[in-house]
Parts: sequence; structure tokens; C-alpha cells
Amino acid sequence: MSWNLRRRLLSGNKDIENRRIVRVTCVLFISGILLTGADAVRSVKQLQPAIERNDYGKGSKTEVLDVKVGNKKKKIRADIEVSERRYTTEEIQELFGRIIRRMDRLILNENQTPDHVETDLNLITEIPGEPVTVSWELDRYDVMNVKGEIQEKNIAKKGTLVKLNAVLTYTENEKEQAAYQCVVCVYPKKLSGEEKIKKTVTENLKKADEKQREQKALILPERLGKNELRYYHPFHNRGMIVLTMSIMIGILLCALQKQNEKKALEDRKKQMLKDYPDIINKLTLYLGAGMTVKRAWRKVTEGYAREKEEGKKRYAYEEMIQTCHEMDSGVTESESYENFGRRCDVQVYIRLGALLSQNLRKGTKGLTELLKLESIQAFEERKAQAKRLGEEAGTKLLLPMFLMLAVVLVIVIVPAFLTLQI
Repeated sequence: MSWNLRRRLLSGNKDIENRRIVRVTCVLFISGILLTGADAVRSVKQLQPAIERNDYGKGSKTEVLDVKVGNKKKKIRADIEVSERRYTTEEIQELFGRIIRRMDRLILNENQTPDHVETDLNLITEIPGEPVTVSWELDRYDVMNVKGEIQEKNIAKKGTLVKLNAVLTYTENEKEQAAYQCVVCVYPKKLSGEEKIKKTVTENLKKADEKQREQKALILPERLGKNELRYYHPFHNRGMIVLTMSIMIGILLCALQKQNEKKALEDRKKQMLKDYPDIINKLTLYLGAGMTVKRAWRKVTEGYAREKEEGKKRYAYEEMIQTCHEMDSGVTESESYENFGRRCDVQVYIRLGALLSQNLRKGTKGLTELLKLESIQAFEERKAQAKRLGEEAGTKLLLPMFLMLAVVLVIVIVPAFLTLQI
């Protein structure tokens, strides 16, 4: 029976594989027919003698065309690079005007108005989405550099005026230029109370460092005006991070352990259900040969012991060996069979232990027939389990098949539609 079951399992897996190959082949065949028809219609239809250019800033594109010269039947394959559209002179002036109206908003950054600038400006060199570059000139480089960064040392408390001159250049034709000018008033940044204290402390520390450059150690100032200064090492979060990570890792390891235990129990149950028909068949065979239940039980375990030397460990047979040890230690035979069913914790083995225990109490008459019926039922259950496993395998293959189909469609169809000209 085990050979027939193995052959049916292999046959079922082969049928699933064949169905998958047929599905993929049909999808590819239909895709090929659709693409062939689209290519045929596209190649026969004559194009209009005009190719639409890409819009401003989108770059050039390359078109592959078949050109028919005169009455010649053979077509010539030609690659044509079509440049992006270029602005006209009027459009360039309109472009410059539109950008100049936006410049104040683009360069102010976090500042509200040019009349009161406290933070760095954003002196951009390119206009987002426009084919225009910008170059800057300033009259007060000691107050602000060409990047818009403010130099606070040279700013007057009442504000310092800085004149900004910019030249806008059209990238496609550098002769097309426009000028932009503005004046900003730069003020020292307003500091909060804490920021002022921090700045004062930092300046005092720098002065102390400059005075003590020739000494081996820096003696920190003890007072700031009337206030006493005390210094501490900053608190780092390394310990808290490690502690939090250790707790999280511990929780994850516990969850992983429980998951592994659950998986191990499921694997054990599946293996024991798989071995049940073979165990029943062997017991039935030995009982039919005239052996007692105890002798047949030991015969099954002896056969497993020889196989175990080759590295094959089976949970159901290990529990049978444990039952033999119980009987050798003085536990009654019927009680040992019942304990076997409880240790296995699988319904079919609990039923087997109860069946053997009851028949020992009532007599072994008719036990062989009961085991034969149990063997037939176990084989049917195994066939049903094999069928379920086959269906689960087919279901698991659906997602990879759809992914393969999507990849094939993207690789084959998308380039064809991108080159399709209407």
C-alpha cells in the first residue's frame, strides 16, 4: 500500500506541474498572437510625415522607422533623433518675465520679506522645471556670500543693505539673457534667552582657550558674570538604547521559540499521521502470522531500530519503544498501550491504544479484522491528506504564476505599445 500511495503522490505532483506548464504556454501563445497582430497593423499603416517633439525640458527622443523609397519594395530602417521643442524669442522673453516675478519668493527661503532678512537666503543657480540658469553678484560679500549664507559678524544692529544682481541665461541659447535686481536688509538673528546664554558661554570658552593655548590643560571659567558655572558630561542614550533593544530581542526570541515549538509539534503530528498506515499494516501482518500483540509490537520496534542506525528518527516509533520500556519496567500491557496513545496526542493513535487495551481485556478474538478495517480507514485518510497537500501546493503556486505572467506582459507588451505610433 505504501508503494501505491507513493506512486499516486508522484503522479499528482506531475499532473500539477503539467497543468502549470500548459497555463503558462497558453498565456504566452495568446500574448504572441496579440502582439503579432498589433505589429502587423502598425507596420502596414503609413505614418503621417510628422513626429511630435517632446515638450520643453523633457529631452530628445529616438524614433525607429522603416522608410520606403519610391517604388522599391524593400524598406530602409532608419534611426531618427528628434530634439525637444525650443522656445521662440517671444516665448523666451515671456519665460524670463515669469521667472523674474517668482524670484523674490524663491530666494527668500524662511524670511517673510526682503526688508527684514535674518536667516540665510536661497540664491538658486537653476530654476526648477525651467531651462534657465542663474548667476549672482553681490556688493557686500562681507555680509553675505554667493550661496546666500549670512556672515553675522559684519551685520549692524540697525540692519545692513545688500544689493543682489542676478543674470538669467537660457540654456539652449546663452545669448538670450535677462537681469534681475533686488535689495535686502539683513539684521542680526534674534536669539531667545537660552540661545543668548549659550552664545555667551561659548564665546567665553573660546576666549579661555585662546588665552591658555600654551598650557597643557584648559582651565574652564568658573563664573559667568555673577553666576557660577558648573560642568558635567552629557548624558548619552546608549545604555537606554541597549536596554530597550535587549528587551525587544528577548520578546522576539520568546515569540520565535514559541513559534518554533508550535511548528515542531505540527511537523511531529504530520510525521506521525504519515507513519500510521505503515504501523497498522505491520501490526496486522504480524498478528496474521500468529504473533501476540506484545510480540508484534516489539517486532515493529526492532525493525525501526535497524533503520534508525541509518539516521532515520520517527516520533511514532520512538513512542512505541517507550511503550516497550514501560512494559519491561512492570507496567501492565493494556495500560502501556493507553499511555502510548496519550503521549502521541493524536486521535488515531489514541484510538489504536484504546483498541489494543480493550481487546486485551476482552480477548484478542477479532483483533486482526479490526486492525484490517483500521488499516483501510488509515489508508483512505492518507489519500485524502495527500490530496489536500496537492491542492495546497497548487494554491501556493498561483502567486508565482501570476507574478511570472505580469513580468512576461511587462517585458513583451509594454515595449511594443511604447513604440506604437498612431
